[in-house]
Amino acid sequence: MKRSSLWVLATLAAVLIAGCQNQRAPAEQAVQAADSALTNIRDMANHYAPDQLQAVDAQLNAVKDSLAKGDYKGVLAAMPAVNTAISNLKDTATAKQQEAEGAAAKAKDVWGPLSSDVPKMVDAISSRVDILSKSHHLPKGVTKDTLAAAKSGLDSMKSAWSDASNAAASGDFTTAVTKGQAVKDQASQIMQSLGMKS
Repeated sequence: MKRSSLWVLATLAAVLIAGCQNQRAPAEQAVQAADSALTNIRDMANHYAPDQLQAVDAQLNAVKDSLAKGDYKGVLAAMPAVNTAISNLKDTATAKQQEAEGAAAKAKDVWGPLSSDVPKMVDAISSRVDILSKSHHLPKGVTKDTLAAAKSGLDSMKSAWSDASNAAASGDFTTAVTKGQAVKDQASQIMQSLGMKS
């Protein structure tokens, strides 16, 4: 009786071990496939959805730990959620990338006229400031303080315009337009304060 129950226990143990071994290959393959899928989108995800990428990394690392401990059943049970998380991450990052590319294309279109208008405005202000600085009588509505403010504004506009132009030259039209529009707005205010038509 004792011998037969030992034999039954040994058989059960062998079946369990075989069962675990049978799950090992699918578990390893599932983790490898998920790891590969995440590697393919890692750069894009890191750029457009870094927080979500961090969460998915943590999820995948937990599954890798389970795999290392030999919990193949746990790995296989966790994989659908991991794969869904990777798929959602890809969708989010792709959508944000397309949005950013759309905004960049729009900004590129806006930059064209801006890059032509703003330098003309800055040149006109510069010319006006030179004339008023040499004049003994300032026109009505223009004070010495207004002129001094226009002079200092001119320097900051030239510096900001240089930053905008550099951004455009490097292909970052979104930043270029943001900075360029700020210069245009400032130029309009200064022209108004000097009695010029913008």
